[in-house]
Amino acid sequence: MSQATLDDDELFTEAASEMREDVESSLEAARDSLPEAEAVWDVDSENTLGVLNALRSALDVGDAREDLHDAKKWFTMGKKADAFEDSDDLATEIEEVEELLGDIEDASEQVGDLASTVPQLKNTLEKTDDEADAEAAEA
Repeated sequence: MSQATLDDDELFTEAASEMREDVESSLEAARDSLPEAEAVWDVDSENTLGVLNALRSALDVGDAREDLHDAKKWFTMGKKADAFEDSDDLATEIEEVEELLGDIEDASEQVGDLASTVPQLKNTLEKTDDEADAEAAEA
């Protein structure tokens, strides 16, 4: 084997190692951007709307979507280049983070819908109560 080939192999091995580190680093950053369990569970407010708004804020995923994108980009590049000896663990981690991120984003959307609906419901119920009180006063 010529010296140039050996150097190319060494460079490829080094690049593959760095690529794996980039994927792992991006996955760690994505996980770190996800909300803490306690922040989602423990909210303090005096009314339902306050709880919903606090929960929606707690469900903020920060830069997790971008970090996951970076992890998937480098993983795809490394996999196509056959740079990873074992990529199953990375694929599993990416899938787990992606599913969790999707679940959090779905929950955030549902909380947002509730935060929009609850005030409307409250107003409708108050109006109904006022009308019932007015009818009772007339009778």
